Amino acid sequence: MNTALVILAAGMGTRMQSDLPKVLHEIAGAPMLAHAIASGLRLEPSRVTVVAGHGAEAVGQAARDRFPFAEIVLQEEQNGTAHAVAQAREGLSDFEGNVLVLYGDTPFIRPETLDAMQRARADHDVVVLGFEAADPGRYGRLVMDGARLDRIVEFKDASDEERRITLCNSGVICADRKVLFDLVAAVDNDNAAGEYYLTDIVGLARAQGLSAGAVTCDEAETMGINSRAQLAEAEAAFQARARAEALDNGVTLMAPETVFLAHDTVIGRDSVVEPNVVFGPEVTVESGSRIRAFSHLEGCHVSRGGVIGPYARLRPGAELAEDVRIGNFVEIKASRVDRGSKINHLSYIGDAEIGEDTNIGAGTVTCNYDGVSKHVTRIGARAFIGSDTMLVAPVSIGDDAMTGSGSVITRDVEPGALALGRAQQVNKPGLARKLFEMLKSRAKTPGKGS
Repeated sequence: MNTALVILAAGMGTRMQSDLPKVLHEIAGAPMLAHAIASGLRLEPSRVTVVAGHGAEAVGQAARDRFPFAEIVLQEEQNGTAHAVAQAREGLSDFEGNVLVLYGDTPFIRPETLDAMQRARADHDVVVLGFEAADPGRYGRLVMDGARLDRIVEFKDASDEERRITLCNSGVICADRKVLFDLVAAVDNDNAAGEYYLTDIVGLARAQGLSAGAVTCDEAETMGINSRAQLAEAEAAFQARARAEALDNGVTLMAPETVFLAHDTVIGRDSVVEPNVVFGPEVTVESGSRIRAFSHLEGCHVSRGGVIGPYARLRPGAELAEDVRIGNFVEIKASRVDRGSKINHLSYIGDAEIGEDTNIGAGTVTCNYDGVSKHVTRIGARAFIGSDTMLVAPVSIGDDAMTGSGSVITRDVEPGALALGRAQQVNKPGLARKLFEMLKSRAKTPGKGS
């Protein structure tokens, strides 16, 4: 079934109290707009159109960054949802098939629900997504005529009887492209708000002898986000679902409520995640790994059997092979660490390549930045890097090589060699005692010390 998505993302979001367009506020590390588009992409649409308005340049860029094929159209004045949809008409003039209208601030509609709307199109010219509301509040109401949808009434325009209806409108609509845009063109703004309501197309369709129907979903799917409080609720809802899914997939979360997952986190079965771990975007953890407490991971890959943390930080580009150990207060960035290697204490490894079964001693730093450019450190297999070694890139350490503790390494070290790069130690007999006596004397003298 040929499908096009139209994503409405033009609103300012005044209640967010933000300079950032509302649809670019993030849930689980991705803009809510991206969540909305991703749900629709499960239907394999041939076209995606984003209707932007407030902050259009930023909205368009965010959409194209994740979905390069998205088309961006501008709604210069926000005159209602039907007016917004109308902006997509010209760009879809050559399209034949169903158009699904979604909302950039309603990110949680499941692909299965959208698929049900597509299937309902076999029986109806226009299909609307509705939900039974625990508290209907100011939602628009779906007025049914048996199995058919008669009309949608906005709360402002509803009678007392209509306001008692609990079947509410999500705003999501599916219709044939020609039918949709012909109906949108007939919408007027004769209502309490003076806006062009997309919901009016249902009454117009019925007046023209067309059929309208409703598909229902759980109310949680239709959560709209208009304020910081609702954004926080949406984040909590996402995390609850993501944690439950991880548990169902065989991942142990020792304290689930303290683990935060991104929209694309992948964790393999029989992995263990200890308390207070944060996953940023683009993280894959393979099966049988352990992520220890208070670690932060983003843009990285942990292979099978890895042990990370506690208090570790994996930054974008960290690629860890099987059975790698990354310990407490270790930071890895844009580096590959090969099978079985260990970096267990207080180290920074950036822009580096580390061979298998190598041990990186405590306090080691790859000095990768010269103030202008980044440079690469290469460490071979089975090497031993002594504690507190500074590796000044670009530099290479060969297989089976060793560096002495406290060394500053500025030149390549051949395989099997021991490198020492530190000043010679000098001992001064008796000088410590004299210094202590002098310091104590000064401390007793008025006006000396502090």
